[in-house]
Amino acid sequence: MKLFTSTGESLGERIQSAFPEAKVVKAMNYIAAGVMVNPNMVARGDHDLFMCGNDGAAKQTISGLLKHAFGWQRIYGLGDISAAQATEGLASLDSRVASVLGHGMINFKVSH
Repeated sequence: MKLFTSTGESLGERIQSAFPEAKVVKAMNYIAAGVMVNPNMVARGDHDLFMCGNDGAAKQTISGLLKHAFGWQRIYGLGDISAAQATEGLASLDSRVASVLGHGMINFKVSH
């Protein structure tokens, strides 16, 4: 997998810039497809999801959907859409892990 944005920008930011009135929320772009809809596939769901976006109400709506429709337990907001640079980088890491391990089921658990 290769990112097709340059350093210092993300696809999320490009979309938000092209459509300033849109409520762009980035989440799950670094999660394997099966885990997206069934977080219990990995560590019995004991892992965390990251998301970002500029609109607080849109992020709250997406967070509710992710929790109630798919079963994500812990979702961390990383701030505005510029945080998509980090989550899109995680997608590249996931792809590399998949090529080595034969699956892309990396997960993150925030420790307090």
